[in-house]
Amino acid sequence: MMRRFLTLFAAAGVVALHAGTAQAYIGPGVASGALAAVVGVLGAILLTLFAVIYYPIKRMLKRRRAVAGDTGSDSAK
Repeated sequence: MMRRFLTLFAAAGVVALHAGTAQAYIGPGVASGALAAVVGVLGAILLTLFAVIYYPIKRMLKRRRAVAGDTGSDSAK
């Protein structure tokens, strides 16, 4: 019984993985929408990476300038 089930399962897998030709038409509206979605996802990923890298550097530079400004005002007095 188990052997028969495995044979049927393997046959169903082979049939499911066999790719035939797709007889479909993708219109310009669907294609441009898919392209816009891909560009949007990639843009979101790039902006996330930019924010993760840029903001800590910006904060560090701001602190460095504040410290340099504080020591410069003390020596002028």
